[in-house]
Amino acid sequence: MSSLIQVQNLTKVYENEGVLTPAVKAVTFFIEKGEFVSIMGPSGSGKSTMMQMLGFLDRPSAGKYFLEDQDVGDFSDDELAEIRNKKIGFVFQTFNLLPRTTVFENVELPLLYDYKMSKDNFKKVMEALRSVGMEHRKDYFSNQLSGGERQRVAIARALVNSPSVIFADEPTGNLDSKSGTQVMKILQNLNDAGKTIVLVTHETFTAEHGKRIIRMKDGEIVSDEPIANRRFATEGELLK
Repeated sequence: MSSLIQVQNLTKVYENEGVLTPAVKAVTFFIEKGEFVSIMGPSGSGKSTMMQMLGFLDRPSAGKYFLEDQDVGDFSDDELAEIRNKKIGFVFQTFNLLPRTTVFENVELPLLYDYKMSKDNFKKVMEALRSVGMEHRKDYFSNQLSGGERQRVAIARALVNSPSVIFADEPTGNLDSKSGTQVMKILQNLNDAGKTIVLVTHETFTAEHGKRIIRMKDGEIVSDEPIANRRFATEGELLK
């Protein structure tokens, strides 16, 4: 086994007052290091639940999950939290920036969760901000930024710990077309540099900026195939 991510019969069932609701139904797939995979489906397809399980934000009800050849199924919550902080970066639709802290402080947060103050923190934060073109905004507060700028800061925060994979959940959902295109261009550039990207979206247009699409419906994978005509985010192409 050599895949970055491999899941086998991964299942999630929610229980509410004795009623069982399957959200993800025994799915099996793998993601190699350096891939750009889009997980796509309509509301209720199970795509967001899948991302939550892959990112250790929720535990599966059954099945196996291997991250970098480690079976993480029996890991404690503390162990999963440590892996999540070191190996996984998240980008969410709603940015999730702290409002009363600066751009620099927001990006530095994952480094502080390690409880290790380091003289390298400044360098790491500035490198992450430069990679998304936001180093000149390091002393701004998040409420002083546009939506596109906030999402670029969120991407920098996801990058600062040099994670193995970035999970992006509807990263353009709250953005105008120009800002959305800029965000997708950043994700494509990161992937070109070797970073593994897993994008969750309900939009075909956005999904086609990846290299492979896993389509989900009613908790199941209905197709898994490479993208024949990949879209590239450029100034001349605005996200619909």
